[in-house]
Amino acid sequence: MALRHTASSREKEDLRAAARDLGFLQVGFAPAQRPPRAEEYLAWLRAGHHGEMAWLARDDAAQRRLDPTLALPDCRTVVVVSLSYAPGAQPAPSPGTGQARIARYAHGRDYHLEFEDRLNHLASELRERWPGAGARAYVDYGPVLERAHAQRAGLGWVGKNTMLIHPEHGSWILLGEVLTTVAIDPDPPFEADRCGTCVRCIDACPTGAITAPRHLDSRLCISYLTIELRGSIPEALRAAIGNRVFGCDICQEVCPWNDGVPVGDLAQLASRWGGPVPAETMVSWAEEILDLSDEGFRAAYGQTALARPGRGGWLRNLCVGLGNVGDAGAVPVIMRCFDEESSVVREHAAWALARLAETDARL
Repeated sequence: MALRHTASSREKEDLRAAARDLGFLQVGFAPAQRPPRAEEYLAWLRAGHHGEMAWLARDDAAQRRLDPTLALPDCRTVVVVSLSYAPGAQPAPSPGTGQARIARYAHGRDYHLEFEDRLNHLASELRERWPGAGARAYVDYGPVLERAHAQRAGLGWVGKNTMLIHPEHGSWILLGEVLTTVAIDPDPPFEADRCGTCVRCIDACPTGAITAPRHLDSRLCISYLTIELRGSIPEALRAAIGNRVFGCDICQEVCPWNDGVPVGDLAQLASRWGGPVPAETMVSWAEEILDLSDEGFRAAYGQTALARPGRGGWLRNLCVGLGNVGDAGAVPVIMRCFDEESSVVREHAAWALARLAETDARL
């Protein structure tokens, strides 16, 4: 059992300053208690809105998300930090160019790796300041309802698009946590709901995934469909995906709180990234991935968030994007997909060809 410590006000602010020195945009402290809206989260799981993400619905995992002491015994404080990936003004790909659109957090090095480096330093800093204290760091794969704790720690409010929003930094924010046995006075929660009557995010979602304010059905979400789903994308949803072949930022792009926010630290790091970057067109990207083995794909993309769907998932997504763009020049690369062992890839290749034929017939 870890030693019990209580931080003074001065020690709390010194720790906050140390976290900011590590490059975190925001630092807040929340009590290690059952998070707000816990019952809504359980109802969301019972309704199956997590889709195929079965690890969320395991009883042990669900309970750990509701009780921080199950993730770290004797946990007393959740230290919540954020990093911004706000991209600044970026033009969208021109219609008809066949360019892919990917979620903005996915440019550059995998944010999990960047977060882990900084969070582990913060956890070490905490242990040095309070010898014998317990500290455990998590990014978004850990058993933490991070947006609920972030709101309780004063970092923003949960918007109607289910994202955490800060009035100065918008929603282009990624969250991380350090659970600790040190008792640290909590910060005031962010209690105001500044979404008001705005429903731009709900109206703009092409698949209707935001079924009500602050309620997302993952099974309809483009991010889930192109990243987490391992099988076939439901045919009725494919056309709505357009050229968004990895994730989706639409509900953030239309949010007025994201207008004019400063370029984020992670976006600046991505601009200096020396690893693989999205190919110029979906055709050239599909050609590149087709030329890679599964092992080659992992070697090329393993340090990026783009590795998540796997090689087959990428070919599936690109077939959908190519079918939606309506460029007959995509036919040769789509035909190559029929040589793939994956029946899912072949199915989506057939859909893409049929979609292109429909487009050609309408011209």
